[in-house]
Amino acid sequence: MHIMEGFLPLQWCFVWWIIALPCLIFGIYRLKKIVDADREALPLLGVTGGFIFILSSLKLPSVTGSCSHPTGTGLSTICFGPWITSVICAIVLLFQSLFLAHGGLSTLGANLVSMGIVGPLVGYGVYRALRDTRVNMYLTVFLVCALADLFTYFTTSLELALAYPAEVGGVISSFILFMGIFAITQVPLAIVEGVVLALVFKYIVQLKPDILLRLKVFPEEKIRAARSEA
Repeated sequence: MHIMEGFLPLQWCFVWWIIALPCLIFGIYRLKKIVDADREALPLLGVTGGFIFILSSLKLPSVTGSCSHPTGTGLSTICFGPWITSVICAIVLLFQSLFLAHGGLSTLGANLVSMGIVGPLVGYGVYRALRDTRVNMYLTVFLVCALADLFTYFTTSLELALAYPAEVGGVISSFILFMGIFAITQVPLAIVEGVVLALVFKYIVQLKPDILLRLKVFPEEKIRAARSEA
């Protein structure tokens, strides 16, 4: 994630923008519906967006010579879904590219696909699969956040491999190489991110359960049981 300005060939920049734009447009539509229906959801939207900005701005050097960081997208994915999360990520990535030199404008589409679309979609799939089961609510949050992080870097590795296939082994060999570079630091980071955001969600459950109930984030009995156990 955060592929820097000028690193991708121009044709691949266009490809990722073409994929990202429809998702972004649909996300704006979904965001407008949420805001019109429940203005009290705005503080929670701000909190989830703030975590994405802060966590994805933490640039940690990797032992492999690259950089890694959390993404923070899991919490927004659980509360608002993957499409609204893509809008938040687009805003975050734009500000980071302009003011923090993280990523770039030409690679914004590729970075949005990895961090704002694929990662949240994988996380949302896990969330929907576990939401109505007996799996502990906080374990569900942990898995969503950790896997959304990991699949962001999975996608970034694929984007880089497609742009720069290896002379021997082609795209597959290049993909394995890039994944190996990221995985050493990203796996423990994803675990830490999952734990941190599960704790944040626990705080939200205690502080503002009414918003979670109105948004139908989890079944009412799960939220009320979690509050009574605290």
